[in-house]
Amino acid sequence: MKIYPTIEIMGGKAVNRIDGSHETPSAFETTPLEAAREFAASGADCLHVVDVDGALQGGRHNADLIREIIDGVTVPVQVAGGVRTIDSVRWWFEHGAYRVVLGTAAVKDRGLVREACAAYPDRVLVTIAARGDKVVIEGWREVTTFDAVGLARNLEDTGVSEIVFVDLDRDKNPRDHSLVKTMRMGEALSIPVVSSGTVATIDDVSILKYLPNIGGCIIGRALFGGSVDLGEALETARATYTPARLI
Repeated sequence: MKIYPTIEIMGGKAVNRIDGSHETPSAFETTPLEAAREFAASGADCLHVVDVDGALQGGRHNADLIREIIDGVTVPVQVAGGVRTIDSVRWWFEHGAYRVVLGTAAVKDRGLVREACAAYPDRVLVTIAARGDKVVIEGWREVTTFDAVGLARNLEDTGVSEIVFVDLDRDKNPRDHSLVKTMRMGEALSIPVVSSGTVATIDDVSILKYLPNIGGCIIGRALFGGSVDLGEALETARATYTPARLI
């Protein structure tokens, strides 16, 4: 299982969004570039960077900062937030993105998903964020009628390499609820699922590692807040399970 440290950028700052809220996000003390360099120095294989302003409004709003991160670290960077046209997908790949993540666009424009996946095989992901069982779009502000698992299944034949699943009820319900919803998503799909926002402690990494079809987890708040050490998380995710011998 892969670990993706995430940096969410809003107004040029690395931010923490409780319950998916954009109204009162708190900014972390470290800058996005400083955080990226720290994560890379700690052994990260890939970074997940989100343009939150882009997710809210569409388009590129923190592109200069994200390009600084791409150019300033030696590990691949996948970019999410506000990517809603094939030209935007192409622009990010031309400017060094390792992979591009579609969110709102994947719900509204299935043709775009197919076109992007055909042009960039194995380099396009889709984020499905849900409140309850319903998919949320437009920067997590608009609840749709789409069932999260049903939408994920419909996207499997578009060429998407992975599904990023975000449970937006994670801050309201017990942690186990999010893990169960993530497990159900993994069981329903044939392509890997990347869990986002379910890790609060190193134990969560251990649990996710052994859930069916979970290919990775995106961790932000827990790394910035210090409740999870990136080195320990990477070691836990990479560890090989050895069954105990019966004597």
